[in-house]
Amino acid sequence: MERYEEELLKFKEISEKLKEEIEKGKAVVEEFKEKILQKYKYISSISMAFPVANKIIEENMEEEERERFEKEKKEPLFHVFLIIPDEKIKEIGELSMEAINLVKNLEPKIWLHFLTPQLIWQACFDSKYDYIEAIAMSLPIHDTGILGALRVATIHKILTINKFERYVVSYVLAGSIVRGQATQTSDVDVFIIIDDTDVKRMSRIELKERLTSIIYGYAIEANERANVKNKLSPQIYLLTEFWEAVKEAHPVIFTFIRDGVPLYDKGAFMPWKLLLKMGKIKPSPEAIEIFMGLGEKVVENVKRKLNSLIADDIYWGVITPTQAALMLYGLPPPTPRETVNLVEEIFVKKENLLEKKYVEILKKIVDIYKKFEHEEIKEIKGKEIDFILEEVKEYMERLKKLMQNLTEKAIDKSIKNLEEDLNNILKQIYGKKTIKEYLDLLKKDFVDKGYISKLYLESLKKFLKIKKTKKKIEMKEFESIKRDVLEIIKFLKEFNEKKEMLEKIKGILRIRYKENGKVFDGEVIIREKTFLIPKIFENKIEKFDYTKKTFVQSSEEELSESLKEIPKEIKLRKEIIEALEKRFKDLEIIL
Repeated sequence: MERYEEELLKFKEISEKLKEEIEKGKAVVEEFKEKILQKYKYISSISMAFPVANKIIEENMEEEERERFEKEKKEPLFHVFLIIPDEKIKEIGELSMEAINLVKNLEPKIWLHFLTPQLIWQACFDSKYDYIEAIAMSLPIHDTGILGALRVATIHKILTINKFERYVVSYVLAGSIVRGQATQTSDVDVFIIIDDTDVKRMSRIELKERLTSIIYGYAIEANERANVKNKLSPQIYLLTEFWEAVKEAHPVIFTFIRDGVPLYDKGAFMPWKLLLKMGKIKPSPEAIEIFMGLGEKVVENVKRKLNSLIADDIYWGVITPTQAALMLYGLPPPTPRETVNLVEEIFVKKENLLEKKYVEILKKIVDIYKKFEHEEIKEIKGKEIDFILEEVKEYMERLKKLMQNLTEKAIDKSIKNLEEDLNNILKQIYGKKTIKEYLDLLKKDFVDKGYISKLYLESLKKFLKIKKTKKKIEMKEFESIKRDVLEIIKFLKEFNEKKEMLEKIKGILRIRYKENGKVFDGEVIIREKTFLIPKIFENKIEKFDYTKKTFVQSSEEELSESLKEIPKEIKLRKEIIEALEKRFKDLEIIL
């Protein structure tokens, strides 16, 4: 498709007539801007779409708006976007009425579109990438930062995909623009995922190096073309290393998946995002151990590094294991900004597992890091460093105890849930039995026949022993046992579902016959009573009357009640066959 930046960046190639129309439209929007901003100073952006984008914009209107647009549409017409902060969404009704009144008598005619950042991001989630390009490449009339940030990212995306469409899996926007905090000087963070799974002519590392140098070059070009102060900051990941980071529960990657907005996606990023939202992407015990290990070494590491790096090492060395504790509690990895508040709300106030003084230590470390980051302080004196390190050491020792407590609680909760699921499915299959009887039956029916691995059964025995003796166990060992027990439960549930399905369809015969020259399908359902549904897609239900030797009217309620009981054997009596043959022409019974 045509790219909208060509209208902005190659203005000389546009016909003189179109140039004149655009200039007229721009003058009208400028006039509108001056009036509307006098009352609604909070408007983030006002921009005018180029005519080449009109078709895309009109196709993406809501049905009600499109119908109104078709009735009122006049030529020439320009589409104008007003972006307002999400927190002002309740004022959009008043703003739209005022704005429409201001433009109704203007020439050329303009059509107003009222957007918030969240509405824009939702369009991205809905894969309306052409529509987002139309917004991003519109002519800025007023902008506090969001439009410029979106424009530089879009230009960079277009340059990158035009060159590397085969390799780019996802191009995702993140950072302050997504949070609604973009200014005219904010950095624009983008994540680019490169598919390295089908690389044959070069190594994966070589692929990343080649693409990285070009993509970074495009970032400079995008900044120049967009003519904004926002600096584009691309982060490039190979698909394989990105999945590794997800598996290791790296907080940056989880934050990126949770908060990121796709400007382009081949069907990879949105499934990641949905899985995280559903709680299906969870940190492994190994990842939690890694984070804890980083925290335990923080004091030693800080002493070896230069003073200029102290704040950074302390900050991440404390924040990372603290995030691990929140992950173990059951939360997805929080951002560093959220971590302190969550520790206080959950571990201090809600669960009473941590003393307030350790939150104060955490707040102090975060405060020092922020002051270093914003250059409010440039040096920490030796005595102060020693004091901070002592506090860090005390904090980490207390955090280790908290982790032990959380681990025990997590294992206890998991044991309880597993036991409940296991008992439920075993009772459904075998009825109420002793544990020993259950184990014997599982071995006989499934393990000896090769349906369930012997190793899974051994893990089940270990699990039952842990539950019985309440023996303490490491999380990593427990997770291994838990995975095997879950496999058994999953298999048994699938087995039971298949069994129930087969039992339900037992005793149901399909019939086919002719009536008035047409072929119809029906069903005969044999339980304690025998029912007939003459035409599958109709609601008429009959039952066989053994006294009258024919089918008489019945009801859906009577059929449903009969279906509750599943007979051990099915008997198709001669009288029923004779009644069917008498009733239907050219009868066929289909098994």
